[in-house]
Amino acid sequence: MTIYVDADACPVKDEVYRVAARHAVAVIVVANSLMRMPVGAEAALVRLEVVGNAFDEADDWIAERAKAGDIVITSDILLAGRCINVGSGTGAFVLSPTGKPFTEDNIGTATVTRELMADMRAMGEIRGGPSPFQKKDRGIFLQELEKAVVKGKRVKG
Repeated sequence: MTIYVDADACPVKDEVYRVAARHAVAVIVVANSLMRMPVGAEAALVRLEVVGNAFDEADDWIAERAKAGDIVITSDILLAGRCINVGSGTGAFVLSPTGKPFTEDNIGTATVTRELMADMRAMGEIRGGPSPFQKKDRGIFLQELEKAVVKGKRVKG
């Protein structure tokens, strides 16, 4: 099992490292530039993969590698859809940094909502983006990541 982190704007990387160390799971942090990496015991399981700056290059790298039982951490709804392999049921577990699981059951609604919000912002109907990341989001994320690791271990056998 591998945990892939869409890392450029991910606020829960340290939490991922801790859970991965506890379960001895490899983590690949995918980013468009160098970033701070963990030290100590957590560092042995974590690898940084720096990709180019082309549009969606980090997303493409992750989507091409994530398999059944792997976990992908991303707030990118389109990447989430690619990683869960909608319709096949054989894709990765995908979590947002707030702990929201993306599944075959909810990815269609999430994608439509994303498009609707983008259109409304373009028309000036709404301003701003998502709610700020909060302490409770971190706790929910940790609970959901633990669940995903347990499920992933069952799939990977």
